[in-house]
Amino acid sequence: MPAPSVSFEFFPPKSLPASFRLWDCVQTLAPLDPSFVSVTYGAGGTTRKLTHEAVEAITKTTDLNVAAHLTCVDATRAQTLEIAQTYKAAGVSHIVALRGDPPKGAHSFQPNPDGFDGSIDLTRALADRGFVVTVGAYPETHPDATNAQACIDHLKAKIDAGATRAITQFFFEADTFLRFRDACADAGITAPILPGILPVESWSGVQRFAKACGAHIPALLQDAFDRAEGTDSADLLATAHATELCDDLCAEGVDHLHFYTLNKPELTRDICHALGITPKTALQNVA
Repeated sequence: MPAPSVSFEFFPPKSLPASFRLWDCVQTLAPLDPSFVSVTYGAGGTTRKLTHEAVEAITKTTDLNVAAHLTCVDATRAQTLEIAQTYKAAGVSHIVALRGDPPKGAHSFQPNPDGFDGSIDLTRALADRGFVVTVGAYPETHPDATNAQACIDHLKAKIDAGATRAITQFFFEADTFLRFRDACADAGITAPILPGILPVESWSGVQRFAKACGAHIPALLQDAFDRAEGTDSADLLATAHATELCDDLCAEGVDHLHFYTLNKPELTRDICHALGITPKTALQNVA
């Protein structure tokens, strides 16, 4: 079975030490020849400038295909499209279009009166302007959705609006993704759906993430990480769990994996190596 292709998600640094961590992450993972890398957008659009700076820096100093996250939170249509055009001017034509989380202190998403209604509207506008658009997908029910079918219907609407692929929220069991993939196929979705993989750097942090997005944690996994957290075996458990998860997905025909790196590359690198994804090239065009 051939090794899958991969992509990596980074987030923009908010300090000088964090900038060094991001660059170390890029240097560590670039040799694995990712199909693309993406840079996130902070909740409520709080990292707009930082995201743009990180995207531009990676684009200028490496040969990596960079995708910029873009949300429609707390911005007018004109402001959002202006940001998109600055990416295009910097040589970035791939955007991960998301509704975005509500600003801090807000309990739900409220569109700007002059802004996009949500990710479907944003996707259509970007696709109409020639961008390659990736969107998010939820293999488990989104906290704001009425049921699982509503998530699939929403994804199909985004694909119909011009998105070319989707990346899922993270999950802990292969069957979670496989059932979702089958349901999407039954709904007529033919665009690639990339499973999002979150290596467990911090079990307490992952539990917070899971609670926020509605990701189910199996009892056996909960017990294993509860016992391992803070010990020398925690990274071994994280590597073993993620590798087994990815192996199970690949055995079912998955040919691309998207890793949420949290700007901590070592676990992602080790998991990729365990899957047979080995360094192909050195980082190119370093300024």
